[in-house]
Amino acid sequence: MENLALIDSFSEFKDDKLIDRVTLMAILEDVFRNALKKKYGSDDNFDIIINPDKGDMEIWRRRVIVADEDLDFENEEITLTEARKIEADFEIGEEVSEEVKLIDLGRRAILALRQNLISKIHEHDNTNLYKQFKDLIGDIYTAEVHHVRPRVVILVDDEGNEIVLPKEKQIPSDFFRKGDNVRGIIESVELKGNKPQIIMSRTSEKFLEKLFEQEIPEVFDGLIIVKNVVRIPGEKAKVAVETYDDRIDPVGACVGMKGSRIHGIVRELGNENIDVINYTSNVQLFITRALSPAKISSIKIDEETKRADVFLKLEEVSKAIGRGGHNIRLAGLLTGYELDVIREGDVAGATADEDDVELTEFSDEIEEWVIEEFAKIGLDTAKSILKQEVDDLVRRTDLEEETILDVMRILKEEFDS
Repeated sequence: MENLALIDSFSEFKDDKLIDRVTLMAILEDVFRNALKKKYGSDDNFDIIINPDKGDMEIWRRRVIVADEDLDFENEEITLTEARKIEADFEIGEEVSEEVKLIDLGRRAILALRQNLISKIHEHDNTNLYKQFKDLIGDIYTAEVHHVRPRVVILVDDEGNEIVLPKEKQIPSDFFRKGDNVRGIIESVELKGNKPQIIMSRTSEKFLEKLFEQEIPEVFDGLIIVKNVVRIPGEKAKVAVETYDDRIDPVGACVGMKGSRIHGIVRELGNENIDVINYTSNVQLFITRALSPAKISSIKIDEETKRADVFLKLEEVSKAIGRGGHNIRLAGLLTGYELDVIREGDVAGATADEDDVELTEFSDEIEEWVIEEFAKIGLDTAKSILKQEVDDLVRRTDLEEETILDVMRILKEEFDS
């Protein structure tokens, strides 16, 4: 029969869409049966034969032969005179099968058919896409930057699916150009009308957990379990891990020799400072480990209110609080307790603004060898350096004046912010 534009598109859909033969045939039959109902009032006496591979189809109408004067239902009956034009020896009561040409449906109906067919196949594709990515929620996914907007980055995967990375799901230091490959987790799939919107996140705790699975074989194999992950994206993170195998040091295995294993994760997260902590069900010990590198003198825990007073020596307070208060905030989130840092001998808790900050907290901005140079002359906190004269530091260390000025600028910005 005539192929027309509608028929020409069958094999195109079969090749270009992720749609199997059986589903395509069912969609095509459904579309044509709807058209036949509109044209003839019923499709019960029609047979539709579809060959989607060749891009062809046939429609046959079955009608019962009646005497010329007894014709009541033109769709289901045919007169003896008309039947004998098809085949001369037909008799009353026999059934006639007659092919219906697409052109018989009318050009307007054909255009509506094609539109309906495209709509049905897109609807099927969207349903499949929704199911596919719904199953991928919480998994790491890689896609390429298609274009960058002020509030969102649009990504496209290898199959041409569009993935959205909103600004609030990006790490603050993220900077993308068209063509860049981006990794994140599929955080959610939302239906916008009939089209699914796939949301990626790089700020989720789950992303960091999945990176541990990808980069650390013992985590992937289940020998090390990630118990909890907390983050301030792009700044600092704490990961609690444990193992039931006494032969494995879970923290050492995650960090690797000289940080070799965790380095790739840190780089992926924009130099996010990651503390890996050995999990324990002993609350006091867990809080102590979570507040590392500070050395805790004692802890008073109130299980009812989920609060803990942490007592420290004066020189340990800045370590416990950390730069911008990040260390104590994350320790609280990791352990599930609200932590109050109290100097030994004080009745009030310390705050991040009142106290000094360890120089090691700036390791993402100040190179390690520079920090070591200051440590050699007993300067290991921000305020201890800011109190010094630049000329004096040039004389006492192997650092250039420009390097010292850069360090002081970084430290001063911390206290000005």
